[in-house]
Amino acid sequence: MKKTIGILGGMGPLATADLYRKIVALTDAACDNDHIRVYIDSNAAIPDRTAAILSGGQDPVPEMASALKHLEACGADCVIMPCNTAHYFLPRLQAMTRIPFLSMLEATADACAARFPGKSAAVLATKGTLATGLYEQALAARHAACLIPDAWEQDALMRVIYQGVKAGADPETYRADMEQVLDRMTQRGADYFILGCTELPLAAQLLDVRQPTVDPTAELAKAAIRFCGYPVKNGQ
Repeated sequence: MKKTIGILGGMGPLATADLYRKIVALTDAACDNDHIRVYIDSNAAIPDRTAAILSGGQDPVPEMASALKHLEACGADCVIMPCNTAHYFLPRLQAMTRIPFLSMLEATADACAARFPGKSAAVLATKGTLATGLYEQALAARHAACLIPDAWEQDALMRVIYQGVKAGADPETYRADMEQVLDRMTQRGADYFILGCTELPLAAQLLDVRQPTVDPTAELAKAAIRFCGYPVKNGQ
């Protein structure tokens, strides 16, 4: 029996829409009826995850748990979150439900090890995600090397994410920040880039980034498709 997906979304709304779009685009389906049933709770009231991790901001888990209860009531067979930073709180959420969460970070680390063996990844992410070390741990478990943005690069990425994509700004307003981060980290030895905030694949698409990348949103979509017993398009 085929399974269903629950998206615990709203972190942010565009990233939630991007994840759903990628689930549809990556499912090998010949007609409407070949697609997966997906439940989405895009709860934009969830407090900022980076602020909670770094500066004592409001705990996002109660609002995340509210969305989780809605997905449980719908009958979701798995839960996925289109927010890398939110995975810091995943153990607390998993303890609240029997429905399995699929980890964006684990799916991404698997893809890195398979696609770029022996290469070094640059982890592009929010300051909150980088502070947790979760990507470094997931990559190290697969013997994949990585570089972390320096202080200036982290500030630039935060501008791209918050003042850029989340704010709906013209991509040209954040092009310089994104391109300087890519150039600087390439010079330091990065072979490819993990777009480790769900706003960054959107930025990369809008800016037509040409460097090799791994898109955690797409990797999570593929993991959820496989979990539900459906084929991934072109065996990706």
